[in-house]
Amino acid sequence: MIILTKRNHEKFLVNHLQIECIERIPESKITMMNHDYYLVRESVEEIIDKIAVYNAKVQEVHREITVSDKR
Repeated sequence: MIILTKRNHEKFLVNHLQIECIERIPESKITMMNHDYYLVRESVEEIIDKIAVYNAKVQEVHREITVSDKR
């Protein structure tokens, strides 16, 4: 899950695996797979970076667990 900011400055979590698309209109509009959408303050590039960082953390935890299990 990634933390994003609504237009009213409220922070919320989004399951990035449920994102269908992201549009720049000029703010970022995130459309979810269930067709709900959110307008957020972060740019498209910032959202992509947050997803990449989150995925890297998940992969690192997976690697640590895999290595620990083999010992």
